[in-house]
Amino acid sequence: MTAQVNDPVGSGLVASLARPGGNLTGLSTLVPEISGKRLEILKEVLPKLSRVVVLGDSTAPGNAQSLKETELAAKPFDIQIHYQDIVGPKHIETSFGEAAKGRGDAILLLGAPVLISQRTQITNLATKNQVPVIYPQKEYVDVGGLMSYGVSIVDLYRRSATYVDKILKGGNPGEIPVEQPTKFEFIINLKTAKQIGLIVPPNVLARADRVIK
Repeated sequence: MTAQVNDPVGSGLVASLARPGGNLTGLSTLVPEISGKRLEILKEVLPKLSRVVVLGDSTAPGNAQSLKETELAAKPFDIQIHYQDIVGPKHIETSFGEAAKGRGDAILLLGAPVLISQRTQITNLATKNQVPVIYPQKEYVDVGGLMSYGVSIVDLYRRSATYVDKILKGGNPGEIPVEQPTKFEFIINLKTAKQIGLIVPPNVLARADRVIK
């Protein structure tokens, strides 16, 4: 049983979400449409937004699906998406430098182990280059990132208790459906907004689950 896997089907851990098969089940953190929601938030914060740099890792499970969803969400807003692949820490500084030089009005970060492991470097570069960034996890905002919209990991762990209960009562993991997230968190760091000269609209602030002042 696993509490959080980004793409259990794409990773080959389970056959399908409805019928996992094998000996694994649990909760997935993959919600492809969430990247589209992040793009909508960026558009609300930056009404004149027309170009967004998306940073991701093509080797990370779910990356391709999340990128596709972001591109679909961008069309109604007439936003151009420029994707940059980061498969190692050495690419991070270059990518932020290019975004700051005019390739994008903002950056949208996709979930990837290589990125979360370098979150302090990433948030420092975003502030240094005065680039608004929306992140997939609250850990980025905790170290100085502007804002994040993502799955509530605490809620996933709470829900995992129901899986433990089912299995202890004799349930077959391969027949217990993998569930997707139902609770999300929107966090804004107003200290960072001030540092990069960004004014967050009141209606956006009102929707935040947590505001760092």
